[in-house]
Amino acid sequence: MKSNTSMRYLLTTLLNVIITVAEFIGGFLSGSLALLSDAIHNLSDVGSILLAFIANLIAKRKKNTRKTFGYERAETLAAFTNGVILIVISLYLIFEACQRFSNPEPIKGKLMFWVSMIGLAGNLISMLLMMKDAKGSLNAKAMFLNMASDTLSSIAVVIGSVVIAVWNITIVDPILTILAAALLLREAFKVTIKAADILMEGNPNVDLDQVKQIITSFPEVIHVHHVHVWQYSDDMIMLDAHINVAKGMQAEDLDKLYNAIQDKLNKELHISHVTLQAECERGRNEKMISSNSGIQQ
Repeated sequence: MKSNTSMRYLLTTLLNVIITVAEFIGGFLSGSLALLSDAIHNLSDVGSILLAFIANLIAKRKKNTRKTFGYERAETLAAFTNGVILIVISLYLIFEACQRFSNPEPIKGKLMFWVSMIGLAGNLISMLLMMKDAKGSLNAKAMFLNMASDTLSSIAVVIGSVVIAVWNITIVDPILTILAAALLLREAFKVTIKAADILMEGNPNVDLDQVKQIITSFPEVIHVHHVHVWQYSDDMIMLDAHINVAKGMQAEDLDKLYNAIQDKLNKELHISHVTLQAECERGRNEKMISSNSGIQQ
């Protein structure tokens, strides 16, 4: 599966290189800002895909003494970087398009049409290549959203080229650029925020009251405190907590309790990695979330 993913990244990269070269040449020759903006967009995609491809390779590396959790977060870091780059590119394109309203330039609509068709075909194929992996990887989802927005942008450019070629309404060019950039900005912002939340070890919408209810549903557990829930990577949610139990519990009984709690948390809340620390008296009066976090439970 991973080798297939790497091959899809490679094919998507090659397609975007072809699109970028074609649209840069076509944009300069036709005078179309929409084509040039699409070329800049695809150029950023090439860099983003290469970054994602490298991250995908890094994520395959095994755990070691320096990276005891492994390298899965490399893909999340790549997704965050991609998102930031796309936000900057989107704002730049909007600025350039606004400049065109006051300084319109002649555009060769027919040339713009044929080049935009090349871009549309390449972006559509790239989007389909990334669709399968987008369901299970934030990094792949970032790339899929890239390709999807590129495809929509290419469709808009094709339509715009027809309008310019037939009716010579050149103002369509900067309007299309702004619309495409705004769409990209919205999606890039979502991916960036989600990736940042993972990197900041945020709670991935796990109900802490439900966590407490599940843990204290076991009669051996008297109290739970110092709970931490965070998402390590796309498919790993982790939990760390202290539990108060009765004095005299044997290590064998604690093992069984730990396993039972982990199984229930995994089944009901999809928490895949659970670390519990048993205590007797210490922490009985502590909150579920420690007070220095600014949140009281």
